[in-house]
Amino acid sequence: MKVLILYDYPPFPGGLATQGDLLYKGLCELGVETHAVHFESEQEKEWYYHWFNPDVVVGIGYWADTPQLILHPQRYGFQPVPWLVSDGYIANYQSVLNALPLILVTSNWVKEMYVKDGISGDKIEVLPVGCDTNSFKAYDRNDPKILSVRKSLGILPDQLMILTVGGDAATNGAREVMQALSIIDKEAPDWKYVCKVWPYPRTQAQNFEDFRMANDLGIENNVTYATNIISRNFMPYLIAACDIYVAPSRLEAFGMSQVEAGACEKPVIGIKAMGMLDTLIDGETAFLANVAKKIVAHEVMLGDESGFENNHAVKFDEPRTVEYRANVQDIATSLLTLMKDAESRDKMGKAGRERVVANYDYLIVAKRFKEIITERLGIE
Repeated sequence: MKVLILYDYPPFPGGLATQGDLLYKGLCELGVETHAVHFESEQEKEWYYHWFNPDVVVGIGYWADTPQLILHPQRYGFQPVPWLVSDGYIANYQSVLNALPLILVTSNWVKEMYVKDGISGDKIEVLPVGCDTNSFKAYDRNDPKILSVRKSLGILPDQLMILTVGGDAATNGAREVMQALSIIDKEAPDWKYVCKVWPYPRTQAQNFEDFRMANDLGIENNVTYATNIISRNFMPYLIAACDIYVAPSRLEAFGMSQVEAGACEKPVIGIKAMGMLDTLIDGETAFLANVAKKIVAHEVMLGDESGFENNHAVKFDEPRTVEYRANVQDIATSLLTLMKDAESRDKMGKAGRERVVANYDYLIVAKRFKEIITERLGIE
């Protein structure tokens, strides 16, 4: 089996790049002939087609990346196998996707979304995202690297560090978390809430609105927004430095950071919806807040990314859920339970680590990928 993987390569420290890079790493360690190339690099992709002659070309992205991930390898006679997340209504390329023998998706929820948008479920296999459990693991609280992370964030030795990581905090449920923290503030032990966000221009306004909410709630002195550029090398230590990982995300195709937190033996608070229904077990490896609200849309505006002119309107026959909101009181109850009970934090964290190692280690995912390709495409 010879595999060419298309993703954001060399890997940027984002979810899709990490997803592709861990598959690449896992296949290489299993002895599979594998190469990686940037999904938008037409010249380099063609170069690999000509001399490497891959059996399959695996592209990591979402449906709007179809030209780069699917049509480009097809143009040269190679078999594409997209590995996709969900990102809005599939407004185009249904015929291209339905003509494929195999589509990989990151969770059962993503599969449901694709089927709802007209993609044949018979073609779809769920392949979860891998986790490097050698890097994401438990560290001693007094490890110099952990102490340095906490010090750099202004966390006092006896403070509980609550953490959310994402491109922006609101999408990962931080506003609901802040509301929950304001409810339990007087009952809870001393705490600091850290939101690690990426310094995109588009997130600056959101960060301002989030911090204004913290100020309105009277918890601004306990909330820190970390906006530095960091590498994937730093992420295991950042997550391992926290006491509780909280991300009841509004939209989540898999839940990579929640899985990584579990690998670090951290208790997780998520939402009872989407990809987290696959990855987390409520009451065992995480507390999952109920859905308080579904944000629905009756129409969507499309543009070039979908093959339409700008501001092309598509009206839905049935309203579509585009985001979720977690129940704030559920988050508050779970937070207070974990904040007051170190034994519960430890028990849930260990259960989380056990589940991640057994199901989501990147080598396990790479082996499952090989099995799917052999079963569905007959490629050894």
